[in-house]
Amino acid sequence: MTDISIEPLPAKPPRNKWLDIWTQLGKHKGAMLGGGFLLFITLGVLFGPYIWTIDPQKIDIRNRDLRPIFTALFDSDAKVRWANPLGTDQLGRDGLANLMAGGRASMAVGWTAMLLTLGIGTIIGVVAGYFKRLDGPLMRLTDLFLSLPILPLLLVAVTLFREPLRASFGPEGGMFILIVSIIGITSWMPTARIVRGDVLALKEREFVLAARSIGTTQTNMIKRHILPNVLSPIMVSATLGLATAIITESALSFLGVGFPSDFPTWGKMLADAVDRMENFPERVLWPGLAISLTVLSVNYLGDGLRDALDPRIRGR
Repeated sequence: MTDISIEPLPAKPPRNKWLDIWTQLGKHKGAMLGGGFLLFITLGVLFGPYIWTIDPQKIDIRNRDLRPIFTALFDSDAKVRWANPLGTDQLGRDGLANLMAGGRASMAVGWTAMLLTLGIGTIIGVVAGYFKRLDGPLMRLTDLFLSLPILPLLLVAVTLFREPLRASFGPEGGMFILIVSIIGITSWMPTARIVRGDVLALKEREFVLAARSIGTTQTNMIKRHILPNVLSPIMVSATLGLATAIITESALSFLGVGFPSDFPTWGKMLADAVDRMENFPERVLWPGLAISLTVLSVNYLGDGLRDALDPRIRGR
């Protein structure tokens, strides 16, 4: 008999992890819708002013208190103007231009504060989880920050540091630095706790013990083996941190302790519209919808990322 050797079939190359994550994320309709809207609103506030070139601070008293153009469908006596599709305020400033300018400020604060929050929370979480002797002090510090009343602390910090920063960096620059710093310093605790929990589990895994046995330094251990494996909770925390930062900035501007009165943000537009809400409810509607839809889209995106990044859920 002739020996017939059967060669084994070549093994299929392993699927890329990030391709699996993107496939799972694409199946989450809420995440895709939220991510699409977040991308749309971000690009709109960045590049919209180059298309809609009306100065948001231009005062036109003759065209003040214009209503949005769609109100003409319901009220034939409504004072509308096609050059101002979202109407104007009591000083004749264009509503669409102010909405985009306010969104640029609010989104800039949100993204920057989110990055600062992630940086502080990740560093403290990794250090607390990896170095046992530092775990107790850092977690007690985290508990201390969690016990602080955030809103009164924000108001006190703004009152104390507003004028020195304005004198050093200007009215807008000083308030931007102050608000971003305050939000970052008071919002890092959930990220730190999540990262610490993952690091505590990871440092006892076999691949970490093997790396330690061949003499890998602690710095390389954290950079090459710990941090890459905690990216999943960090990315989910990023979406939640962005939503928290936008809401906090809007609350500060609404209370009148945020940016200067002539600098538009979504929260400031809400505060300015309250006095005339009965006669012009749309002035509350536009910034309120922008804040609500942006935060909702971020939450949906975070929910989808959590499902896609969790291997126990991925593929269900």
